[in-house]
Amino acid sequence: MTHRISQRARALPVVAAAAAGMLVPVVAGAAPASAATAPQVSCTSSQTGLAARLKKDIAAVLATRSGTVAVGLYDRATNTTCTLRATGSYDSASVVKVTVLATLLWDAQKTNRSLTSREAGLATAMITKSDNTATSTLWRQLGVTKVKGFLSAARMSRTVPGSGGYWGLTQINVTDEQRLLSLITTRNTVLRDTSRAYVLKLMKNVVTSQKWGTPAGAPSSVSVHVKNGWLQRATRGWRVHSIGAFKGGGHDYTISVLTDGNSTMNYGVATIQAVSKVIHRDLTPDVRTASRYTPTVMPMEAHIAVPQG
Repeated sequence: MTHRISQRARALPVVAAAAAGMLVPVVAGAAPASAATAPQVSCTSSQTGLAARLKKDIAAVLATRSGTVAVGLYDRATNTTCTLRATGSYDSASVVKVTVLATLLWDAQKTNRSLTSREAGLATAMITKSDNTATSTLWRQLGVTKVKGFLSAARMSRTVPGSGGYWGLTQINVTDEQRLLSLITTRNTVLRDTSRAYVLKLMKNVVTSQKWGTPAGAPSSVSVHVKNGWLQRATRGWRVHSIGAFKGGGHDYTISVLTDGNSTMNYGVATIQAVSKVIHRDLTPDVRTASRYTPTVMPMEAHIAVPQG
């Protein structure tokens, strides 16, 4: 697909951002703390032994991985929470597309209207296929003011929308992504039940080649809803992220894993999946290995797009 690059965009030095984003200016993204000064994994739970097991297993995985990783977990069934670098900022890449959809639905709610067929088509392409052109179209339609309005209503106070049309450079963090997932998965005053169900439906129907990341290791009896993002920049290598919501087998939980400093996209994917596998295993230890989900299709690294206008 050929994209017309605006005169403004031509004036900026750029690097290719594979699949998740756009052509982006060569500037350093907000960098989380280095591994040497990283805080320890923090876990709490009402279930005896679960917090200690999760803390130990997540830390063991990350001890073998390079790059910078932020983790968020919350399971309502056991009141279990784990966090690592919860407020560190990362370039969002395509993970922000869930926020764009939530903003679109939140804005439509104000006038008690349903999405138009055009909006529904764009939203479906944006989430299920991670379509960048559809995202840019909705981002322009909404405008940064409405995105900020939703972030305020959602109490996602540390999320900063990307400027100049660069939605993939929105600054996100684990705390706010976990809050967003909570709004999508539980009744609240920000998103109506119909809006929440719509987001979950699209996240459930993500194309097979993009179902890697947080679903890795989830039992087959658990419903999976996911959105991933991946972006290469001139500094700190690949940003690779995955957020997911899971329900079944006596559990109702959300996972956010954000990473940067990856040498390749697939290295970041492997890190996220290693963390996710131990989380799913620790929450559902009685499920046989053969009944757990293992993504078999790795993502491609060559779909390039640019924000328009």
